[in-house]
Amino acid sequence: MRFLDAGETHGKALIAIVEGFPAHVKIDIENINRILQLRQRGYGRGKRMEIEKDRVTILSGIRNSFTTGAPITLMIENRDYENWKSFMDAMQCDVDTKKVTVPRPGHADLAGCLKYEFDDARNVLERASARETAIRVAVGALCEELLKMFGIKLYNHVVEIGRVRLTKSYSFDDTELFEHALSSSELFCIDKEAEIQMKQEIDIARQIGDSVGGVAEVICKNVPYGLGSHVHWDRRLDAQIAQAVMSIQSVKGVEIGLGFEAARRFGSEVHDEIYYDDKIGFYRKTNNAGGIEGGISNGMDIVVRAAFKPIPTLYKPLKSVDIRTFQPAEAAVERSDICAVPAGSIVMRAAVAYVLANVLIERLGGDSAKTMLETFKRIYNKE
Repeated sequence: MRFLDAGETHGKALIAIVEGFPAHVKIDIENINRILQLRQRGYGRGKRMEIEKDRVTILSGIRNSFTTGAPITLMIENRDYENWKSFMDAMQCDVDTKKVTVPRPGHADLAGCLKYEFDDARNVLERASARETAIRVAVGALCEELLKMFGIKLYNHVVEIGRVRLTKSYSFDDTELFEHALSSSELFCIDKEAEIQMKQEIDIARQIGDSVGGVAEVICKNVPYGLGSHVHWDRRLDAQIAQAVMSIQSVKGVEIGLGFEAARRFGSEVHDEIYYDDKIGFYRKTNNAGGIEGGISNGMDIVVRAAFKPIPTLYKPLKSVDIRTFQPAEAAVERSDICAVPAGSIVMRAAVAYVLANVLIERLGGDSAKTMLETFKRIYNKE
């Protein structure tokens, strides 16, 4: 399975074409839209989220709510295009009024202009914008429709905002806690006290014209053993997950399991000891590996964390240089969020869902979900 997406932040729409998705998967479009709405939420989001009400339109590959095996085309219209069509029309538009010549530090502006030989960063930022993640969330939500047929569920929550870290202990089996946070917390945080402090951190950044980042976590439950492979570098499941998550705008680091903490401990404190029981087979008492060993899922929960840097658009602009005159200038200011980590956790969940769906298709043979289920039952003795 693979997908390509297209579209600009102020263009007409965002489009994705998903090729290789199995036939006979029942699709609940309202569930996809529910997850899209979650992406738009979060304390610290900008005014753009008041304009857009993201809903997906399915243009091909699904008939009577079931996938057909044909390429699936998804579309999300940009409502804000009405305000930008005179500057973004594909054939003829005003390219001067919204021209951006002072790149923002930390954004793709300057690197993109240098690579593609532009004197206007608008041509870069329109595609580099995190608005693109809306359609990736739709693809990930589509993949979750496949994963749930095999009992695989994903949960996301926020564990850090700026200098505030979640200290409340929790179990990865506390799925109701994660679900409650999604419905009741503006930051998708499981601890109300920590959430209050996180909001204060965001408020401080807002007051001084700054932005703030954080860390999000995704937990994948009921993932069977044997997904991914050790035999080639690009088939390793942890490598695929890391690449997918690192591709999200603002992500600067990815951890699986203990992650960087493993480097600070002795081996005896890191590796999960193996036990065996006649009824349940092999099992572990710990999950420091985060559900992946040697690039292969081992049957434990897959646990992924990502570090999101602060958004590079600042209302108190940093120093930069005008790419036309080469003179010092303050960086450009585009409408932006103060903190997008909660939304980022939804995008992260979508990225992981896509990878898991892909390796599941590879493992079970993916032309038809019916065949996949039969193979799944045979391999894992599931009824």
